[in-house]
Amino acid sequence: MTDSILLRHHDHGVETLTLNRPQQRNALSVDLMAALQTALDDIRNDANIKVVVIAANGPAFCAGHDLREVRENTGSREFYSNLFNQCARMMTSIVRLPQPVIASVQGMATAAGCQLVASCDLAVAAEGSRFATPGVNIGLFCSTPMVALSRNVPRKVAMDMLLTGEPIGTDAALAHGLISRVAVPEALETTVDALAKGIAARSPLTLKIGKEAFYKQAEMTLDEAYEFTAQVMTDNMLARDAEEGVDAFINKREPIWRGE
Repeated sequence: MTDSILLRHHDHGVETLTLNRPQQRNALSVDLMAALQTALDDIRNDANIKVVVIAANGPAFCAGHDLREVRENTGSREFYSNLFNQCARMMTSIVRLPQPVIASVQGMATAAGCQLVASCDLAVAAEGSRFATPGVNIGLFCSTPMVALSRNVPRKVAMDMLLTGEPIGTDAALAHGLISRVAVPEALETTVDALAKGIAARSPLTLKIGKEAFYKQAEMTLDEAYEFTAQVMTDNMLARDAEEGVDAFINKREPIWRGE
C-alpha cells in the first residue's frame, strides 16, 4: 500500500484518503484524480463511512495539476479538456458526497490543490501552511480553482489571490473562510481525528440531509432558501433519528442512531 498513489484507512466510521506522491508534492496527475474519483464513488454508498478526511504525505498538501504531465501533452485540446473536466467532476463529487469531507492540510496547497481544500466541507491546516492560485505567474489563469475559491472567500480576496498569485497564510485563510481551523503542526493529525470522530458520532442521516441542504440553499434567494429549508426540517423531524435524538435529550441518555 505504501507504493500506491492514494492510501485508504478506516477507523471508527472515518475514512482517510491520503495523497501519496510526496516527491511530486502530491500533484494531481490523471491517475491520482482517477484514484480519488474511484474512492469517492465507492464511499458514497458505504453506510459504514460517516466522515471522510483527505490528507497528504510529505511536506506539501498538493501542488495542483501535474505540470510535467501537462507539458508532455502540449497542444492537445482533447487532453486539456478531459483533464479539466475530470478535475471538475472530482471536486463536484466531494461537494455532493453525502458524508462530510475534511481536508487535513500541511505545507503548500496551490492551484488545484487550493481548489481541493476549498471543495472540502471543512479544512484544518497546520500553522505555517500556505494557499495560492499562482497560475497567472505561468500564463495560465486559475479559472477552475477560481470556482471553489470564490465560493469560500470574499470576491476581492479571491481576485487578489488570482491576479497576483501571491500566497496567503493560515491566519488569513482562517479569517477569510478558506479553512475552518488551525492546528500546531505536531497536533494536526490528532486535531483532525478528534473533529472527524466527533462528527461521525452524529446521525448519518442528519449529516446527509444537512450537507445537501447547505449547498442547495446557498444558491437560492432568501425567500426560496427559507421555503426550501422549512420543508427540509419538516422532513427531518419526521425521521426516526430525529425522534430518537429528541427523546434521548429529554431523557438524558445517549442516542442510538439508525440512519433512518
